[in-house]
Amino acid sequence: MSITREQFDARWSPTDDGCWRWTGEINRVHGYGYFNKKIAHRLAYELLIGPIPEGMVIDHLCRNRWCVNPDHMEPVTSGENVLRGEGPSAKAARKQECDHGHPFTPENTKFLTRADGRKYRRCRTCARIRQARYMRRKRGVAS
Repeated sequence: MSITREQFDARWSPTDDGCWRWTGEINRVHGYGYFNKKIAHRLAYELLIGPIPEGMVIDHLCRNRWCVNPDHMEPVTSGENVLRGEGPSAKAARKQECDHGHPFTPENTKFLTRADGRKYRRCRTCARIRQARYMRRKRGVAS
C-alpha cells in the first residue's frame, strides 16, 4: 500500500530548523520514521520528488533520521552515505593525517586491501620508521 499526499501531510509537523518531523511510527532503535513498514523518508522522496534512482539511497543532509522534508534529502550511493556519517569508517576516511601527525598526501599514503575486501590506507613515513626499527633490532640480535 502506498501513501497518499493527504496521509503523508497528516503525519509530519514543521520544526524551527526547516525539518519536517515525522509524527507517525518511529523505530526506537535507529530513529527512522515508518508508514506501513516502509521507511518514511523514502516514501516522502518518492511521493514529492519521484523515483529513487537505481542503486542509490537517500541521505539526510540535515542529519535528522526522522526528517521527511525532501529538500533535506539527496540520492547518493551507499558508500557516499556511509562516508558522510559519523561511524568509525567515515571518521577514519576524513582524517588528513596519521595517528603520528604525518599528512595523508598522495606521496605519503599507501592504499591496501584486507582479505575481506575492505580498503584502508597506511602512512608511508610510519612504515619507513617501523622498518628502520625492525632492521636495527634484527642487526642487534645478529651481532
